[in-house]
Amino acid sequence: MLGFGSKDVGIDLGTANTLVYIKGKGIVLREPSVVVKNKNTGEIVAVGTQAKNMMGRTAESIVAIRPMRDGVIADYDMTLAMIKHNLVEAAKAAGGKWKSGNVMICVPYGITSVERRAVLNAARSAGAREAYTIEEPFAAAIGADLPVWEPMGSMVVDIGGGTTEVAVISLGGVVSSDSIRVAGDALDTEIIQYIRKTYNVLIGERTAEALKMGIGSARIMEEAEKDLSMEIRGRDLLSGFPKTLQITSGEIVEALSESIAAIVSGIKSTLEKTPPELSADVMENGIVLTGGGALLKNLDRVISDETSMPVFIAENPLDCVALGTGKALENMDQFRRQLSIK
Repeated sequence: MLGFGSKDVGIDLGTANTLVYIKGKGIVLREPSVVVKNKNTGEIVAVGTQAKNMMGRTAESIVAIRPMRDGVIADYDMTLAMIKHNLVEAAKAAGGKWKSGNVMICVPYGITSVERRAVLNAARSAGAREAYTIEEPFAAAIGADLPVWEPMGSMVVDIGGGTTEVAVISLGGVVSSDSIRVAGDALDTEIIQYIRKTYNVLIGERTAEALKMGIGSARIMEEAEKDLSMEIRGRDLLSGFPKTLQITSGEIVEALSESIAAIVSGIKSTLEKTPPELSADVMENGIVLTGGGALLKNLDRVISDETSMPVFIAENPLDCVALGTGKALENMDQFRRQLSIK
């Protein structure tokens, strides 16, 4: 036996992270969606965790690329290299070698046929025997154990790296949805711009992400949260020298306010397009948050206040899409019948 051989593989090909699910084994790989290459030779220098650690620290001839933007392929060659690398590494993690098998890849809801074809071609070029796509909010709902096949409305909000996917699902299909180009990356950018505008200090993406994860919040809800702060270092744009700053949680709330408002607006827009019977189901069962953005402090409470509905964070928000893809792989016949796979 050579590991998983030709078993089916599910890939959550995210803007920020890529997760690989092997049928019968579960999630075996979790890597940042980053590729580092030499501009002069075109050679791939590093992929995944090693590549992310090099971001902002490379020589002029070495460039760090995020091949996925807003959930779709921005650089085909680099995406292909990343998929091949992840399949090989997933096989190693499972104790074997990659052989041709079926591959299912998550895509944002509402992507164009050209974008979908690019994803499928990349999977086939990486060695897939057959390639399929499944819409991200649908996979997230399955991974969160929502009753997607039942005649009742289930609402999921998947906040990833590039997009926030909002969908109301019933009887194995998406009834109403919205794809918002505001998610984890946009939150990081907002923090970078706020620090630059307020302090004339430039910080990198990794520092912005650390602030978001460390003291970030959608809204200050408790007195103790006002005192949260974090020390960061950046480059003073006036002197050109490194500078140390103490940033508070309240400042991050201010920096993220517009992006949070855009996400809430997308949720409200989706609810407005939902048939009344399904809206009543959502009101009773609540909204489920998945994706890394679901972990932003107090976001569930802000959405609940704005929609007057109960809001819950999925048990494993970071893994929901990959887990849902895996469950889809194990029920391929049902998915084909429901035409959820294209």
